[in-house]
Amino acid sequence: MQREIIAGVDRSARSRAAADWATHEALLRALPLRVVHVAPPPPLDPVEQWPYRPRTVPERAVAELTARHPALTARPTSLTGTPGPVLRATGGHSELLVVGLRGEGGHAGITVGSTATDLASRSLGPVVLVPGTWPADGPPRPSAGVAVGVDVSDSSGDALDFAFEAARLRGARLHAVYAWKLPAQAADSPFPVLEENRATWEDQEVQRLSDALRPWRAKYPDVEVLEDVVLFTPAEALVHASEGAELLVVGRRSASGTALAELLEHTRCPVAVVPS
Repeated sequence: MQREIIAGVDRSARSRAAADWATHEALLRALPLRVVHVAPPPPLDPVEQWPYRPRTVPERAVAELTARHPALTARPTSLTGTPGPVLRATGGHSELLVVGLRGEGGHAGITVGSTATDLASRSLGPVVLVPGTWPADGPPRPSAGVAVGVDVSDSSGDALDFAFEAARLRGARLHAVYAWKLPAQAADSPFPVLEENRATWEDQEVQRLSDALRPWRAKYPDVEVLEDVVLFTPAEALVHASEGAELLVVGRRSASGTALAELLEHTRCPVAVVPS
């Protein structure tokens, strides 16, 4: 793994939010930033290329970022190909890959672009997807800290380790969210669930969350943790957790499919997707 953060950029204003988030993360982690722009192969006719000069896109971004953040070490890189596969190959062994939820292509009504979808589902390392509404100037907005969706059946703990470390770096509280559901026999019953039964089941889920977090609490004793067991679908729980967070962390295996797609469609903050 290369000790650097990579920001994927294009010519859109939305990618500026991703580059700025990556800048703050690079400064926070004391790591260099590499700004990467992936352009399609140039047309044969030079006239068709004007005024688009792909090589200037990352150079301008680096010049702007270092002018506003003199302590930042950054370098530009121009590559050719399809953005998703090229960024996966380039950023797969970096500390972190950061891109916008949507770039300059696609239709106006699309919230999540094809590159973000590709990286969220196939990136070799952690990838952070930044909404275009995220502030592009100044430090990240005040928040309740870092949130993480917990899958108590995922023994790898990669997402939890990433989330605890992110909270430690920020000196922030970690909001650990665990979505549970009623047992099948209760969910399918035509009769209301007895309150005492629900309380018993919920106590069991609270204990499962506590057990899942115990090793990470021991590893990160200085991180304050808010444990939150909610009777929502995973997507509903994650979207709600994103409303007050600076960063939401999810494991790819536990938040795959429709839950991840719904989260990215409605998230209120950057989302880190961590492969197991």
